[in-house]
Amino acid sequence: MDVMVGHEKLRALLLESIHPDAVSRLHAAGCVVDTLPSALDEDELIERVRDVHLLGVRSKTQVTARVLEAGSQLLGVGAFCIGTDQIDLAAAAKSGVAVFNAPFSNTRSVVELALAEIIMLARRVFEKNNSMHGGVWDKAATGSHEVRGRTLGIVGYGNIGTQLSVLAEALGMRVYFYDTADKLALGNAKRCDTLDELLEVAETVTLHVDGRPGNSGFFGEEQFARMRPRSLFLNLSRGFVIDYPALRRHLLSGHIAGAAIDVFPKEPKGRGEEFTSELRGLPNVILTPHIAGSTEEAQADIGGFVANKLAQYVTEGNTTLSVNLPSIALPQQPQTRRIAHVHHNTPGVLAQVNSILAEHAVNVEGQLLATRGEYGYLLTDIGVDYPEDVLTRLREMEQSIRLRVLS
Repeated sequence: MDVMVGHEKLRALLLESIHPDAVSRLHAAGCVVDTLPSALDEDELIERVRDVHLLGVRSKTQVTARVLEAGSQLLGVGAFCIGTDQIDLAAAAKSGVAVFNAPFSNTRSVVELALAEIIMLARRVFEKNNSMHGGVWDKAATGSHEVRGRTLGIVGYGNIGTQLSVLAEALGMRVYFYDTADKLALGNAKRCDTLDELLEVAETVTLHVDGRPGNSGFFGEEQFARMRPRSLFLNLSRGFVIDYPALRRHLLSGHIAGAAIDVFPKEPKGRGEEFTSELRGLPNVILTPHIAGSTEEAQADIGGFVANKLAQYVTEGNTTLSVNLPSIALPQQPQTRRIAHVHHNTPGVLAQVNSILAEHAVNVEGQLLATRGEYGYLLTDIGVDYPEDVLTRLREMEQSIRLRVLS
């Protein structure tokens, strides 16, 4: 069955080499899907999004208010990753555009890379590897350590931080964590009340914070200086949260013995473009191109998960796990039409909608309303026979943002 918007077939645009499973799922939902291997800048995206109903991005493409304004046909945006800070969520909600992400699908991939890098840094594997490629045989154990018995400090105790905590403890590490939110410690992990407290005890510090603006530059010269001498540092979260020149200085001085960095303030838009960083060329640094969550397994899971959420939204109106609209799911009865109504959350909207339906003798077969901040979302199932004036009246309501009729 093809999905239509009015008399127009639904069109999806997927950027940044999103997994083919996403394409297959959207094709199965009746969408026409266009794909691009790299990110687009704002002006390029504005040109491409004008006739698009569903947009899929990863971490590099910025979905700004200007993009959302140009995409007047947009119904949903999928972030095929964990973070959504690249999307203006408020502007999307204001336009009645639902945003979905994959908050759990690549957690294991990130955790496994973090653990692997902690072990490789502790054993100085990359330094030994580079020496061997240069023809130098250096078997000395100096500066090489087991991770068993060492202290790991996790900054950010969310989905990734908690799973890393459990697996690191299974390796015999002592785990401390710091989070601005009140989080329950797992296993024998110990909570630190302040970041400084964590830096005083941790021999390895790893960042797993989100992309909120308040986290920009929060780990800099002062924090690196407070870290224990010859400690290790990892950042697999966001590129803008640390001061990279400060990290370079502490690596060169030997205060920090090694680092693994997966994210950067400015990243190339696509494969093959030149990567520049003040950390290039340092022998005790592992640099990876934002691949912590990029395993085949994770990308397949993300592709299917987010595409499924987008498909369910356009075909059923369900917003389960939407990050910007109220989250609801209503089983639809046979022989009904579903009205999906995004509106401003003011008192009396439900009464007004039902009053319009009653005036036209339209029976309600099922109904569910949810609100989130200043926005509300209402699903109403009615009989298949109804006057067109019902939809006109509903769209003309002062509170209405977007109204769709689903089969």
